[in-house]
Amino acid sequence: MPISTLFPAVVRASLLLAAFLHAAPLVPAVAAPLPDWQSPLLRDHPLTGKIWDPTAERFVSVEQIPRRLAAVDVVLLGERHDNADHHRLQAWVVSAMIAAGHRPAVAFEMIPRDRAGDLDAYLAEGGTAVGLGDALDWADSGWPDWSLYRPIAEVALANELEIVAADLPVAKRRQISETGAEALPMDLRAAWALERPWPEEMTRSLQEELSRAHCDVAPPEAFAGLAEVQRARDAAMADSLLQALERTDTAVLIAGAGHTRSDRGVPWFLVARSPALDNLAIAFREVEMGVTAPADYGDHGGHDLIWFTPRHDDVDPCEAFAEQLERLRPVP
Repeated sequence: MPISTLFPAVVRASLLLAAFLHAAPLVPAVAAPLPDWQSPLLRDHPLTGKIWDPTAERFVSVEQIPRRLAAVDVVLLGERHDNADHHRLQAWVVSAMIAAGHRPAVAFEMIPRDRAGDLDAYLAEGGTAVGLGDALDWADSGWPDWSLYRPIAEVALANELEIVAADLPVAKRRQISETGAEALPMDLRAAWALERPWPEEMTRSLQEELSRAHCDVAPPEAFAGLAEVQRARDAAMADSLLQALERTDTAVLIAGAGHTRSDRGVPWFLVARSPALDNLAIAFREVEMGVTAPADYGDHGGHDLIWFTPRHDDVDPCEAFAEQLERLRPVP
């Protein structure tokens, strides 16, 4: 007599458990070791290394992160571009997703869509992470040195993950700045949810952020063109992530924290187009001298988690780029 006849409930339960374990991603109980800090300033700050959940208003442990990563479709990792720790933590997150059983596509804001052919050709020839920057003319792109981003590419290529060129081409961004979103075809604007109206508050908030980012050299309304560019770029990056999800189970976006904010960045366009997707937006934030309460760091932009890191430098960008910023100031 077969054992299934004697113990049908036990056998069914065993089969169900086996099926679940086969289908569900395996989440490590303890996260992999974190990378050592590279940024020199404020490593001993009380918030350095802490992870803040703004919604729950509490800190979460590093050991909790892999489980949260395993439960979502898209992870958005918002950085300060020149902070090496942000990129090393981004690489750590990608590794944690792999350990959780996922095969994420890794999309880069820094690689425009019109370089996708160069990217694919280089990788098809067996190119490595070391030479990827040169293959994409990274040194001429205006982004910080490729060595900062290389750890992310190393994890992706070592695990045979897809690397995605996510952003609009530079020429198209310039065109949108001059003529608005109408520089994009109407059917594309509709498909990307760019035709959906934004509340006035969202538009004003974006323009105010751009004004602050440019040291308030001009009033927020002067940045209406740049706001249109940012919206189009966010929509393009969301589209790149959605296309990647047709080829694999999860996707990660490497981008500036202004693009990863859930209230009006890439996540907004993801939700507009695919409401059933689960997203997790993490912002890496440099600590500030004397500011020890997470709530005092201002607008968290709808990010699900804020991961505090040391500072790369203490240079005031408004002083460092004063000459360039002065060119943006309106003529009286």
